[in-house]
Amino acid sequence: MIPKQLTLKNFLSYQAVTLNFDGLHVACVCGPNGAGKSSLLEAIAWCVWGQSRVNCEDDVVRQGATEAQVSFVFEHGAQAYRIIRTRRRAQTSALEFQIETETGYKSITQKGVRATQQFILAQLKIDYETFVNAAYLRQGRADEFMLKRPSDRKQVLAELLNLNHYDVLAEQAKDQVRTCKVQLQPLEALLTRLSAQVSTREETQWAYDALQTKLAEQQQKQQQQRQHLVELKARQQQRSHTQQQIVLIQQQHQQQQVALAQGEQSLIAARQQLAKTQHILAQRDDIQHCHAQFIQLCEQEEQLGVRFEQYQKAHSVRLELQQQIAQSQQQQAADKAQIEGQLAHLRSQEQDFRRTLSRKEEIAEKVAQLRSARRELRQLDKMEAVSAPLRQRMQQIEGQIGQAHMRLLTRIEAIGNSQVQISSQQTQAPQLMQKAEEVAHRIAYLDQRREYQEALRQKGIERRSFMARLQADQRNHEVSLAKFEQTLSLLEATDSACCPLCEQALGGKQQQILRDRTLKERDEVQNQIWAIREQLAVSEREIQVLRQEYRTLEEELAKYAPILEERGLLKAKLASADSLQNQLEAMSAERAQLERCLQENDYAQTLQAELSQVEQRLAEMAYDDRNHALLRSQVDRLRWSELKYAEIKQTERRLQQLEAQRPRLQAALQSLQEKADHPLSQQLAEMDRQLAQIDYQPEQHHQVRTQLKTAREWERQYQVLQQATQNAAKQQAAVQALMVAQQAAEDKLELLSNELRALEPQLAQAPDAAAAIETAETEIAAGRIWRDRQLAQLGRLQQQLLQLKAVEQQRGEQQQRLDDVRHRYQVYKALSEAFGRKGIQALMIENLLPQLESETNQILGKLSNHQLHVQFVTQRSGRAKKNLPHRMIDTLDILIADARGTRPYETYSGGEAFRVNFSIRVAIARLLALRSGTALQMLIVDEGFGTQDKEGCDRLMAAIEAIAPDFACILTITHMPYFREAFQTRIEVSKDSEGSHIVISG
Repeated sequence: MIPKQLTLKNFLSYQAVTLNFDGLHVACVCGPNGAGKSSLLEAIAWCVWGQSRVNCEDDVVRQGATEAQVSFVFEHGAQAYRIIRTRRRAQTSALEFQIETETGYKSITQKGVRATQQFILAQLKIDYETFVNAAYLRQGRADEFMLKRPSDRKQVLAELLNLNHYDVLAEQAKDQVRTCKVQLQPLEALLTRLSAQVSTREETQWAYDALQTKLAEQQQKQQQQRQHLVELKARQQQRSHTQQQIVLIQQQHQQQQVALAQGEQSLIAARQQLAKTQHILAQRDDIQHCHAQFIQLCEQEEQLGVRFEQYQKAHSVRLELQQQIAQSQQQQAADKAQIEGQLAHLRSQEQDFRRTLSRKEEIAEKVAQLRSARRELRQLDKMEAVSAPLRQRMQQIEGQIGQAHMRLLTRIEAIGNSQVQISSQQTQAPQLMQKAEEVAHRIAYLDQRREYQEALRQKGIERRSFMARLQADQRNHEVSLAKFEQTLSLLEATDSACCPLCEQALGGKQQQILRDRTLKERDEVQNQIWAIREQLAVSEREIQVLRQEYRTLEEELAKYAPILEERGLLKAKLASADSLQNQLEAMSAERAQLERCLQENDYAQTLQAELSQVEQRLAEMAYDDRNHALLRSQVDRLRWSELKYAEIKQTERRLQQLEAQRPRLQAALQSLQEKADHPLSQQLAEMDRQLAQIDYQPEQHHQVRTQLKTAREWERQYQVLQQATQNAAKQQAAVQALMVAQQAAEDKLELLSNELRALEPQLAQAPDAAAAIETAETEIAAGRIWRDRQLAQLGRLQQQLLQLKAVEQQRGEQQQRLDDVRHRYQVYKALSEAFGRKGIQALMIENLLPQLESETNQILGKLSNHQLHVQFVTQRSGRAKKNLPHRMIDTLDILIADARGTRPYETYSGGEAFRVNFSIRVAIARLLALRSGTALQMLIVDEGFGTQDKEGCDRLMAAIEAIAPDFACILTITHMPYFREAFQTRIEVSKDSEGSHIVISG
């Protein structure tokens, strides 16, 4: 990874900075402490791996900003990449991964931040831990590799050497070992079952031959029975034909008899109808005479109807005139009565008005009293308007004083209740302690259950991962099985002259060898599928058990949060128990003070003083609300006099109107009495004369209508006579036709009787064979059922023989497969051990360590003037057990020696320890730079020079210059002026109120 450009925006102390690495081979990042030197290079690790020294992700965002962004462009494997990582406060991070093309950068970001991060690691082939343990000597963490445990040191070296590929191979070999181990048991069980099946082949062959002989005998017997059945069915068919003819003729004979009876009935009905018609024609003269009388009566009724209409019109006009005369007379009588009533009402009102006017003087005196009372009431209303706010304020003050009194009582009561509760709590303190201990034990137990639950979850994840691998293997085997089946079908369908796969010439023997090999491989794949299915079933049952146990634990751990809450409450209660006594004493003092205030009335002093002032002002006004109420009542009692006085004035005006109205009414009454006869009386007499001239008699008209109703029967008989005259000839012809048809029906009936008598002897001579046919069919069906059962049994036996033959062949194949699986088991077991950490990986690390040790001592010799020496030890003697020799333990210990001997790493001074750390880290980075695969071409040294004297700094610079050709970029970070001046290229970092800034010099 060769850096090209770094762009920061609102990252830690930087607001907006871009650092171009072009031309920077060996450079120094310098500046005062806190200026942001480490933050500049910390941004590279955060952008690429998403990790930094901050505890919270939001802390990488510059204070005052809402979003931080770092863009890092680098070259890896002759290809340029760009990573852009963004973080907004209180939100998730965003990650963009791009690759440089001819048209610019193209996004290769995956779905989600996690997937993109995994894709970046796959491209770089180095994770964050490896980076900080090899290429980045972070501030205060230069000894990180040295402080790791020996096993962890080996793991770091394995990752740096890209040995995790061997871990994958070892895991795959272990999976194959497990697969072979799983396949062995079912194969052995299958081989046992196949051997047991092959032992039954001889008994099955004997039963098959015996059953074939029985079936041949039964076949001959069935042939004879079917021939006899055909003869019986032919005779029975001839008899059935004769029966059908007889039944048909009988049906025709019966139908002809019914038709003959119906024709005879029709002939009788036609003759009866003809006789009725002839009887009506015999009465022709009488019917015509009666019809003439009916016409005469119709003409007479028409004349009387015209006179009836004239009579009705004249009579209606006469009735209307009578009504008008009567109405006029009634109206005159009503008007006269109305005027007389009005005159009587006038006289009555005049008497009432004069009685009312007799109290005029008394009512005038009451009105004067009312006016005087109203003047006094207005004076009292003014005084009430002034005193009402004072009285209202007095009530408010009294209410507030009462509230203050009630608050004192309530506070005293509350203090008493609190004292009782505190006393009760003091008595409950030992119980709370005991309960707190119980809750603590329960929480400890639940913590253990939570750890067990997490272990169950991890185990379930492992099982599901194992099932996923099994399912993938099963799908691959099923695809292979389909290919084998296709190859077999092609071998069966293809001519033996050529191969169906490669189309080359293929003889019969070669074709058989190819078919056998394909069958063998197919059976192996099929057996593997069976083994995988059994493993899947077992794993599924294990997962079900784990799920059930996990659900049980979830139900048990559902009480965890309430118990934690209960523990918090108990702690709060116990913490407050110490202050209960002080609270109790303070409450007692407060209660005594409040009781004294109540006894001495020493509360609400301001309100009581204001109440005294309001009472004094009301006393000075001398306003009596009772006198005010009495005067208001007196005004209400005298208010009627005003109404009565106004009524007297109104009565005087109305009396004058009555005296003016009386002469007009008397004149109208006199005019009505003078009117005589009505003018419509002459018209009424004229209408009486017209009615006499019409001379209409209702009795005569009614008599004519009655005679006409009786004579309408003559009109109907006349119509029947005309219809009978028209139908007489048609009815005579119908009777003749019915007689001819009746004779033809009798002749046909005789012919059918003769045919029926001829067929009956033939039916008697043919016997019924239905019972014999049924018996024969039953025997044949029973034989067929027996034969079908025997054939099914024969087929089963034949299938068993074929299956046993295949089983015998399969037994040999399975034996061969079992040998193969055992061989593969041994091979993969050896491979898993070889690819493991104690195999090839340990061997490669053993081969690398001498080179690493040499490189480290070479750099360390330059830094320490050859006073310090490092040795890597990969094995040490373990603790001896009883009656057993000492055993060797794989490790990666680092021994440091100086002129005084070998000492532990912790006993060296800070400067010496930094030199050792620097030498080992640079040696690791240099080896990685020389190796292909992991191209780590960048080295960062953050501080640590403060522990070196001037001579140590010179040696450190010489070491950096010596390893410079092995790296594309080396950056050192320091604030020491002497060390800074030793570099020609410097990145100077400064900081002001707007943030950190950089300047490249040299």
